[in-house]
Amino acid sequence: MSKRTRSIAKGAIAGLVGGIVGTAVKYAVEKAYPPRVHGEEPEQAALPADKPSATSLKFRQSPITRQAAHWSIGAATGAAYGAVAELYPPATAKLGANFGVAMVALSHDSTLPIIKLATRPEPQTTREKTSELASYIAYGVVTETVRRIVRRMIA
Repeated sequence: MSKRTRSIAKGAIAGLVGGIVGTAVKYAVEKAYPPRVHGEEPEQAALPADKPSATSLKFRQSPITRQAAHWSIGAATGAAYGAVAELYPPATAKLGANFGVAMVALSHDSTLPIIKLATRPEPQTTREKTSELASYIAYGVVTETVRRIVRRMIA
């Protein structure tokens, strides 16, 4: 049996598919274990309405736009993960759970606020922390599982 040749492109494709499926599972986990229970205040708007250019930001604030951004980020992150997994297989440790944990830190604490899709987080409740962690670990594990399957298929 010959060893599979590394391919960044195939890894990225496999990761992209994994990222899309992982994003769907992440949303399912958030529905089953939401960060807030009924009656709690909802998350603040992603972009403050009191900015001078608030009218031009209304499109970015729409739920459809936010959903599209989250799906795009989930898919793109999965693709990047798949490419990295080709070059550095230890990145897939713990069946992708480490990837999910890394995504928690990279998303809400830094990347999303920088691209103005979220505000810097206020101190979170235990429920918010555990819900976020659970959904991102599910994302990481599913992304890795699907990535491996797809990568074998396109060997």
